[in-house]
Amino acid sequence: MVDRKTVEYIANLARIKVKEEEIEYLRVQLSRILDYVDKLKQLNVDNVPVTRGTFFTENILREDEVKDSKLNQEILRNSPYLQENHFKIPKVIE
Repeated sequence: MVDRKTVEYIANLARIKVKEEEIEYLRVQLSRILDYVDKLKQLNVDNVPVTRGTFFTENILREDEVKDSKLNQEILRNSPYLQENHFKIPKVIE
C-alpha cells in the first residue's frame, strides 16, 4: 500500500507539484498499479516462448513523398510573428 509520504516523494522526484486534493487519488492509483504488478509477478510463464525485438514484423510504413502544401499561407496567417514566410520565435538558447 502506497502512503502519502511516498506520493509526495515520487512527485518530488518527478519535479511536479501535487495539490492537496490530488494526493489521495494518486495514492489509490499507485497502490492499484503496484497490486497489478504483483499479480503479474505471480504468473507462470515457463511455457511461454521468449520473444525479443520486432523480428517477425514487417515494415508497414509508406515511402516519404514531397508534396506542395496549399495550406502554408493559411497556417502562417495564424501566427502573430512572421519573417519571410517563416514562423518567428523568441530565442530559446543562449
